[in-house]
Amino acid sequence: MLFDSTLRRDLARSFGATLVVILTIVLTMFLIRTLGQAAGGRISPQDVALILGYSALAHLPTMLALSLFISVVATLGRMYRDSEMTIWFASGIGLFRFLRPIFEMSWPVLLVVAILAFTVWPWVNQKSEELKARYQGRSDLARVAPGQFQTSRDGRRVFFIDRDDEAAQIGRNVFILTRSDDTESVVTARSGYIEAQGGDQVLVLEKGQRNEENLKTGTKSLAQFEIYRVVIGERRINTEADLPAKARRSLDLLRDPTPANQGELSWRLGLFLGAANLMLLGVGLSNNSPRRDSNWNVLFALLSFVVYYNMINLTQAWITSEKMSLEQALIMTHGGALLLALALIWWRDFGAIRRWWPAGQPRVKK
Repeated sequence: MLFDSTLRRDLARSFGATLVVILTIVLTMFLIRTLGQAAGGRISPQDVALILGYSALAHLPTMLALSLFISVVATLGRMYRDSEMTIWFASGIGLFRFLRPIFEMSWPVLLVVAILAFTVWPWVNQKSEELKARYQGRSDLARVAPGQFQTSRDGRRVFFIDRDDEAAQIGRNVFILTRSDDTESVVTARSGYIEAQGGDQVLVLEKGQRNEENLKTGTKSLAQFEIYRVVIGERRINTEADLPAKARRSLDLLRDPTPANQGELSWRLGLFLGAANLMLLGVGLSNNSPRRDSNWNVLFALLSFVVYYNMINLTQAWITSEKMSLEQALIMTHGGALLLALALIWWRDFGAIRRWWPAGQPRVKK
């Protein structure tokens, strides 16, 4: 039918253009944030592009849902302004008849959102955690640039090292300043390297001395050594149990229904259900008067999107804190949004029918 094909084509064009714009804006924001994390030493500069790709994949379901929502509102809103909706209403076609071509265009997008939410989202978070853990799990000696002072992760140590090759595992002329609550020590050594002992990372220094001062009593001590070992951190072992809920598979969340896992599962379900409900909500929110040349309906739709997704985040927090069950959150948030969308469509449709078909006049079925 000409009506279905025309509407699908207009929706597809609007969806593609909107997705490109949103993707460009979001990627720019993620790039700035990722570069800031790399500059702050939280991620490796070499992994910026990889983490940027992971971030884009992780937030792609939200971007697809927003693009689909805006495309529905913008396309139907343009039809209102161009009086096309007036013609369709006069022909006896109501808003509920628009749902079929909209769903025919939207179901591949909804399918992609579901796949991304339930499979790609945990995989991306797991890979991101591995990258950050591998970078943060490096030894403090490996983070030190040759000829520069640098602070350790916990802020208690200051390192200086002289290395001819940044890839070298052994450093020369090592200087370490360690400060605790009561003592301050300065260790210098001719060379040093890192070795793993059990689950700890041990810094091994050779041919040096250690000068320690008690900050409360003022007493000092000096000791020389041939070999000096000091534990500088625990080696992080990534296991399935150590992963956060957002990095665990959906089946694992179902098998282990803890509050945190239930909250994460509600978020993944919310990505898919929210995209479907927003598609329906956009049909009712697209109503616009042909005499009013404005985009208030689009702004109101964006506000509705923000409120809806904030509700999804809020219910996730409530489930995690055991203030609400998963079933209650799904019924309250997504069930309520579905009823609101259908009621809004019915109200708009009923108003259009009464406007174009007075009481007592038969309505033509299409």
